[in-house]
This record gives sequence, structure tokens and C-alpha cells, in this order.
Amino acid sequence: MQQNIFNRKPFIGSPDWGESKYWNYKNCRVHFRVTGEASNPPIVLIHGFGASCDHWRNNAEIFASEGYRVFGIDLLGFGKSEQNLKSKIKYLDNQIWAAQLASFLDEIVDIQKNRKVILIGNSLGALTALTTLSERAAQIKTVIAAPLPEPVFINPIKFSFPSSLEKLKSFLIKLFFHLFPLKILVNLISRTKLITFALQSAYFRSISNDIPLRRIVTVPARRVNASKALRAMCIGMINRPNFAKGPSIIKKIQTLPNRPPILLIWGKQDKLIPIFLAKKLIKLHPWLKLTVINEAGHCLHDELPKHFNQIVLKWLRNLKTSK
Repeated sequence: MQQNIFNRKPFIGSPDWGESKYWNYKNCRVHFRVTGEASNPPIVLIHGFGASCDHWRNNAEIFASEGYRVFGIDLLGFGKSEQNLKSKIKYLDNQIWAAQLASFLDEIVDIQKNRKVILIGNSLGALTALTTLSERAAQIKTVIAAPLPEPVFINPIKFSFPSSLEKLKSFLIKLFFHLFPLKILVNLISRTKLITFALQSAYFRSISNDIPLRRIVTVPARRVNASKALRAMCIGMINRPNFAKGPSIIKKIQTLPNRPPILLIWGKQDKLIPIFLAKKLIKLHPWLKLTVINEAGHCLHDELPKHFNQIVLKWLRNLKTSK
């Protein structure tokens, strides 16, 4: 299904939506937001790379007004959550973030009391949601991935290095990122017009005048330990074992009994993960559902929120009526 969009003027909601709170996870300070009636069914919004729960500025209150209790979490290393991990958590990858999200579901969302949860993720957040689903399917009603972040989802992994080479590769990657001047790079990008150029790659419309969007991204990037968090992410994501990567996660989900439905939402003009990859993914896994939004890029939930929200709410209504 494809949505034809004629009016691309975005609705700009407040990045400070809902109530701002903090939670302690493994001695790490985690920031989250929440809005909506406590008795309503829960939705958890999971942001993408470089963003935070503030990036759901145009979605959270709409979902709350439609009868949901809406949470937005800042993953470790992002937003206002812990960046200086040190010995608490050595590296960051989708397994670590999925474990963080699972504990959040137990301790904050309290899904044992408040029914199954709906997970909605943008890019890296979608990968985190699916990783969580692969381990906690019985507690999840549906996952909406808008979109998936890594092309590795498309083609199965057919090889692996011998253990000795894997150790060498891991060592060299760690050495590279410890020697690479990430702090200088992060400061350069976050404090110059390069940040607008970087952000524009994730949008179809011009974001040159979107000051709140720049604040969402640049404020966390200017924190003192931002480069440490980025280093932990780079090493963690590159050194992931095969079972933590897309093909293995999808394969595991495919075999789950009573698998929750999954909806993919893709921007037709996504320059980071092009639409042809989504079509290949659906061809390989026809049990996934795909909706394409025209004139939208990688951050389609923020770029065309009205249409994104309509698609999400229609999907959730259909889940109710299909039972």
C-alpha cells in the first residue's frame, strides 16, 4: 500500500512531550518520557541512531489521545541516558539495548499488569524492538518497524571467520576506534553546519529551518562523554556475533509459535536504506507486512507524522478487530 502525499508541511510538536522521568538500569541512569492514562494499553517508542525519545515529538501525544499509554525511552548512550558506561556495560549493540528495553517493560511499563506491549521503532530502534521480540514474544502484541536499519537483514549470513581470525578482527576494530579521534569528529559535526548536512540525509524535505530537530540531536552530542558512547557503539555493533545480526533475528522470529504481527513502514525516498531493500526483504519473508509512504525519507515518523500516525492507528485498530 502506498500513500501519495501532496502536503509535506510537517506538524511540529514539542520535543518535551509528556512527563520526563529517570530510571536506574544496572547502575546506569536512563531517561524516558510517558504520557496518557495509566490504565490504557501501552506503547513504547524506540528512537533511531543519534536521536532520543524527543524525536517522537509529533507522534506520542497523538497516540495518547487515541487511548494509549505512551512511553519513549532513551537507549543507553543516547539522549539524556548514561553515556559514560566504563565498567558498567563495556560495549553497546542491539543485544544490550534489547536487554535494557526488556527490563524497562518489566519494571516501568509493568506488562504483567498492563497487558501486552506495542513496540514502535525507528531504524536502530526497530532493530532493538525486533531483537527484544525474538526473546520476549509472549509479552509483545506487535512490532512496527519504521524502517529496519541494516541491509544485512536482506541476505542471510553464509560465512564466519575462524575463531582466531575473529579475535584478531575484534582486536583491530577496538584498536582502530581507540586511536581514531572520535571526540574531535563529534565536536566538529555537532558544533558546525555539518550537523544539518548529516541530518538532511535522513529526510526528504528540507530541515534547514527545523531548530528543534537540531537541538534534539546536537544537545546529547555535545555532552562530555558523547564520544565514549559512540566508541562503545561502533565497537559493539561491528563486533556483534552472527546470531545478533538481522538474518538470524528474522529467522528466529519466523519460527516462533504465535508470532506477533510485524509491520514495516518505509519512506519511498529513504536514502540511507533504499526502498528496493524493503521489497527484497518482503519477497524473502512474505509474512512481514510493508507500507510505503511517498515523499518521505528515513525518519518518516517525524517528516510526515500525520500519515505515519494514521497508518499506525489503522494497523492497531485492525489488530483489535481481527481477534
